[in-house]
Amino acid sequence: MKIAIIGTGNVGGALATQWSRAGHQIYLGVRDTTNFKGKKLLHNENTSIHTIPEAVENAAVILVASPPQFAETLSQSFGHLSNKIIIDATNAVRTKPEKYPTAYHAFEALTNAEVVKCFNSTGYENMENPNYGRVSLDMFMAGNSENAKVITAQLSKDAGFENCYDFGGSDQVELLEKFALSWINLAIFQGMGRNIGFKLIAR
Repeated sequence: MKIAIIGTGNVGGALATQWSRAGHQIYLGVRDTTNFKGKKLLHNENTSIHTIPEAVENAAVILVASPPQFAETLSQSFGHLSNKIIIDATNAVRTKPEKYPTAYHAFEALTNAEVVKCFNSTGYENMENPNYGRVSLDMFMAGNSENAKVITAQLSKDAGFENCYDFGGSDQVELLEKFALSWINLAIFQGMGRNIGFKLIAR
């Protein structure tokens, strides 16, 4: 699959690497192709650097892992997104789009892409390696597009997560962001460290 990564920091870089290993074609989309975070990502297979509009044009799926306050500006730069999927991996914890509660809602309102919230509920260390010995961590998503969810669930497995559970529609996106705050609380504020993650267990 052809995937644009917008935001080449920790989260975007971890997923770019995992998906490259899984055989996907990765288009890193940056503002300045000569000066950007994550230059080492170009050592990955199937990975190339582009302007943001070029990366989006080439891709079928766009992962957004940049600060959420840029969602409105990014929407304007993406161009025509018919039949494309945006995966919103941001969290509006400290900042958010000016007119929307989350980046997801901005992308849904301002583009014609299918939008899904995912890859926001844990630290990048768990995206680099979601395996905890006998088990692999689970991932979670929310949004209104069933097609986007099917593809995102597969990409979650390609990144090494065992399951990708559906929180529901767009009305559950803010709940999923609060779920991310639960991980942040335990890992950072409660001092458990960043190498913890969520696994759903059923009896």
